[in-house]
Amino acid sequence: MSESHDEKTRKHHPQDGFAGSPTTQQMRTVGQRRRDAEGKLEHHLEEARHKDDPRDDNAVNEAQTER
Repeated sequence: MSESHDEKTRKHHPQDGFAGSPTTQQMRTVGQRRRDAEGKLEHHLEEARHKDDPRDDNAVNEAQTER
């Protein structure tokens, strides 16, 4: 039931699983990573949309025959 004095006064370390409120820099980093990931996802989605586009297939085939 009783806790030792060290356990009561011990400060939480971010690696302990309890980090408290994030700092401004941490929030900025998370935001930047999220924007980067969303941009990358959008790029992949655009590539996937155009992958099956027959107009792009003709352009690719023409470029390959010109070599």
